[in-house]
Amino acid sequence: MNKIILGTLFIWSLIFTSCDAFLGAQEPQAVLDDEQVANPAYVDNLVISAYAIFISAEDINSSFSMWNFDVRSDDAYKGGNGTSDGDVFHQLEISQGILTTNWNISDMWQRLYNCISRVNTAIAAIEQTDETYKLKSTRLGEMYFLRAYGHYLLKRLYKNIPFVTDPNLTTEQYNALSNTEYTNDEGWAVIANDLENAFSLLPDKQPEVGRPNKSAAAALLAKVYLYKAYRQDDPATHEVTEINRNDLQKVVDYTDPALYAGYGLDVDFHNNFRPEPEYENGVESIWAMQYSMNDGTKNGNLNWSYGLIVPNIPGVTDGGCDFYKPSQNLVNAFRTDAQGLPLIDTYNQHNYDKMTETADPRLFMTVGMPGFPYMFNPHFMMAYTPTWSRSNGLYGYNVSLKHNVDPESPYLIKGAWWGSPMNRIVLRYADIMLCRAEALAQLGSNDAEALRIVNDIRQRAAMSTSAISNYEADYNCKIKVSQYTGAYSGAELLKIVKMERRLELALESERFFDLVRWGEAEETINRYYAEEADNCAIYQSAHFTRNKNEYLPIPFAQIAASNGHYTQNIGGW
Repeated sequence: MNKIILGTLFIWSLIFTSCDAFLGAQEPQAVLDDEQVANPAYVDNLVISAYAIFISAEDINSSFSMWNFDVRSDDAYKGGNGTSDGDVFHQLEISQGILTTNWNISDMWQRLYNCISRVNTAIAAIEQTDETYKLKSTRLGEMYFLRAYGHYLLKRLYKNIPFVTDPNLTTEQYNALSNTEYTNDEGWAVIANDLENAFSLLPDKQPEVGRPNKSAAAALLAKVYLYKAYRQDDPATHEVTEINRNDLQKVVDYTDPALYAGYGLDVDFHNNFRPEPEYENGVESIWAMQYSMNDGTKNGNLNWSYGLIVPNIPGVTDGGCDFYKPSQNLVNAFRTDAQGLPLIDTYNQHNYDKMTETADPRLFMTVGMPGFPYMFNPHFMMAYTPTWSRSNGLYGYNVSLKHNVDPESPYLIKGAWWGSPMNRIVLRYADIMLCRAEALAQLGSNDAEALRIVNDIRQRAAMSTSAISNYEADYNCKIKVSQYTGAYSGAELLKIVKMERRLELALESERFFDLVRWGEAEETINRYYAEEADNCAIYQSAHFTRNKNEYLPIPFAQIAASNGHYTQNIGGW
């Protein structure tokens, strides 16, 4: 199956840097002459440039996976060498001292709007082509999808953002854009409109796996409508004021399994996080960022965005920075009861004890812990030593497994940081089905199907033991996961679905955004701070402020450059 090998076309990222805006969104689009418009190769290169920037514009400090910003959740500590190592992210993880001038807040805004600018450049060119450009409709669908994806990432971070949906804006028109032109609900509708256009134009299948198809558009539409359903339209708060049933029904519509022919749950959970080519773009990967090696470029088209997450193993991964460390709270969440079910309300009453308690097998494929092999390789046994904690225990000794690869494999490559060719799945079938389960549970329209979805995912978890088949015998742990057999509805069923989202999607940077969407961030995060202070002392001074810390502030540089058209988010920034 063909990939769009973006690394081989990185030169186009350089050529079109001049099209990218420094502040806010795009500069005026380039005027194309008739010869350029008539040349499909030229237009296709603009399209490829739009794809490429979603890889070339991110880096270790501003990963579009959002791991840097997921440290605000109860899934992970920032990690690194201490609180001053990436201090602006330390401020995010304790919800204190965040400044509108912090470089990371401005940097992510700028990078994502540069992506949107590149997409709009391509759209402007495509729109000027005539009927001789046979791929016009498909390429427009792809670009609408990418533009929606950029706005989606921005909206989850900042809430009140300007929407750049006119590819032919003049400088004057851009400078007049407001970040509060639309209500929160209307903003989600703008993104949904781009995706509905994409859905109508995209084919069921694409010849190259990096290009979104109709299923990908449906999947992102489902996620957008799920955010839209939890209305936060009071301009004075971030409270959830309504859970809209029409939007929930849209989620159900766009998660209809009939829209996902050829997709499903992989037989093994672990296969979604493996770099080997035979596991990438598998049955569960609806749309993924494509990375590669040995593709004719100097270092391949490698994924450098996880470069800070690699632990610092002497003589092996020297220079590994040990960021994004799984929290003890997350480890505890994988504890199971005698029936093999999650301890939804009591999981954090004490820390998980592998000798006496059972755990969901996904724990051992998500979190590397002392007493177990790192990346399933017994040559690297984890322990309570500085090798597994650059902060000497401040951030604990756990390590993320989903983002890393076996250091003895050919897939870990040293550059300025550490990179690998492992794809990053953006839209995963399990995530989309859990969106469906959540919408059904909220609607109360088909509780049996919602529970069946959860049970299907739990059954897959029980079967996912190829990488850990020897763990019980060799490392004295007890593995047990089972399906729900009772009758559940209403609040009880919703609690089950939410817990399953946390377990299945742990450290995939969904958790914090889920908590904000549900209106549960303040309660959950402050309880986490209080309970976690003994495990991680940094939380002794932490406090999450409702109606402030749910979203990042609008960067000061953007406010200053907007000529009064941007309004700061609420919360006293």
